[in-house]
Amino acid sequence: MRNFAAIFKKELRTYFTSPIAYVVMFIFLLLAGFFFYSGYAYFNLISFQAMRSAYAMAGVNVIDWVVRPLFGNISVFLMLIMPLLTMRLFSEEKKTGTIELLFTYPIRDSELLLGKYIACLTVFLVMLGATLVYPLMMATFGTLPWGPVLSGYLGLILLGASFIALGIFASSLTENQIVAAVLAFGVLLFFWVIGWAANFVPPKVGNVLTQISLLQHFDNFAKGIIDTKDIVYYLTLILFFLFLTLRSLESKKWRG
Repeated sequence: MRNFAAIFKKELRTYFTSPIAYVVMFIFLLLAGFFFYSGYAYFNLISFQAMRSAYAMAGVNVIDWVVRPLFGNISVFLMLIMPLLTMRLFSEEKKTGTIELLFTYPIRDSELLLGKYIACLTVFLVMLGATLVYPLMMATFGTLPWGPVLSGYLGLILLGASFIALGIFASSLTENQIVAAVLAFGVLLFFWVIGWAANFVPPKVGNVLTQISLLQHFDNFAKGIIDTKDIVYYLTLILFFLFLTLRSLESKKWRG
């Protein structure tokens, strides 16, 4: 536990003593703020127009018009920027040669991995937590059903945690940070769009492709549905890529 805490503090300090975390947070919050403002402004415009008809007003609600599109946009932002947070975690250690030094310390590979993973996850949670101001603003000026909001945030947390696990694995494969970021983004994009091919393959194959799609499992959370199979999917994905990262670190020792 002491080794884990030391790695965690070191990585967290590295994030906030360099411009990486600040630049990523700024870009993320700028984009999220823009889409929240645009969505909420459009929702208000449609609401005023729909007030003339009770039938039209029945289909206008803040969840479908603001919250779900916002969560959808945030999920896309995360796919684009999370590789920027994870690309240096092992690649930098390999390039500078400090990875060999770490291997000589009495630190288990699991402690090293979890320290880096939890540090990156903490930065992500801080970044995501800043967006809570949006539902709080909507709740202040109107009625907001909190169920779909909380389920959406749970989905984003699981999604981001999965992205981090995959990004760390990509970082463990190379000493080039750019290659690590591009590799992580490419794999994430593959898992994101693979469900789109379900309509062009046999039904059984299409069902498999749908079940491994990141997008398919996140949609339920965005709709306010918390399904056990979606939670198990993301937890399995996280554990799978953390396991692969441990094997990658072990192979580095063998090659050494």
